Amino acid sequence: MIAVVGAGLMGAATAWQLARRGHEVTLIEVYDIGHKHGSSHGSSRIFRRAYADPFYVRLTGQAHEQWRELEDDASTPLLRTTGGLDMGEDRDPKALAAVLDAAGVPYELLGPEAALERWPYIRVTGPVLHHPDAGVVDADETVGACVRRAIEHGAEAILGTRVTGIDVRSGERVLLHTDDGREVVADTVVIAAGAWLPELELPVALPPLQVTQQQVFHFRQSDPSVKWPTLVWDGALHLYGLPSGSDGGPLPAVKVAEHDRGTPTTARTRDGIVDPSSRTRVSDFVRDRLPGLEPDPVAEATCLYTTTPDEDFVLDRHGPLVIVSPCSGHGAKFAPLMGAMAADLATGRTEPHPRFRLDRAG
Repeated sequence: MIAVVGAGLMGAATAWQLARRGHEVTLIEVYDIGHKHGSSHGSSRIFRRAYADPFYVRLTGQAHEQWRELEDDASTPLLRTTGGLDMGEDRDPKALAAVLDAAGVPYELLGPEAALERWPYIRVTGPVLHHPDAGVVDADETVGACVRRAIEHGAEAILGTRVTGIDVRSGERVLLHTDDGREVVADTVVIAAGAWLPELELPVALPPLQVTQQQVFHFRQSDPSVKWPTLVWDGALHLYGLPSGSDGGPLPAVKVAEHDRGTPTTARTRDGIVDPSSRTRVSDFVRDRLPGLEPDPVAEATCLYTTTPDEDFVLDRHGPLVIVSPCSGHGAKFAPLMGAMAADLATGRTEPHPRFRLDRAG
């Protein structure tokens, strides 16, 4: 039996991938499905292919295929294509274009006048990269679809139960202890605990993981009929934006947030209080650069990032334990692919990628 600890995006996707392959799976989650205590809740995450690193561009193509497989299996739309823009004085659209070109990914390079003509609700003052394959993923719907289909494929889900101990026994089997006195014996355990990973006291050395509390803000569209693309802006501020979905309320809105400047915390001690200085910075940016949005947020929330020093993911096997942490604020777009890769590790089909190993250099 393969146990999966954590039913956020990565754990839910792993359980789905394993169960649909016919494996015996037990999924354990301390909260309800779709809870708001970690990194996997909400209606909007960016899917994009514009990375400066060809490795991740390649992975986004594989992830896109897995998203469509998940949608087909779950009969649920999860990834909506909107197109995406990359810009800002510290963003290099031409260099990004060269990487996309080498990978055969469609793109356009536009000057500020051409970009402003196409997107008049965004104040553009420099070159812009447009990649039409970008879009928005509904994280809540994805978690729900993965868990539902995993159960329909035969998985067991144990909810409202915290894993309090992980003992690797002789013969490489694992005994999981839970807070309700349950003991679960597994041949392999996939640990996809998100921001709780540093607190689990695993019998394996982890790379340094920093947990931060981030804040996101939703701004109502001045014109509800406008179809907004996703945005990545690098300059004095490092921000992203995308259509909000239901998180922004009943009227069309756009989610805008800082990618950096999170407050160090832990999964247990985060306070959930939005940093007012971030609200000011983001609102000022919206007022200056996104005239198609009303500059006062109509909704706001906090979430957690778990970040590695090199911002690569953790996806490795140590004995009967598979450690899964596609993190650093850019993992959500890869969820069904990471689930497939974790399932491959759990069943011995592949070796871990060197970039994702626990003991990688650096």
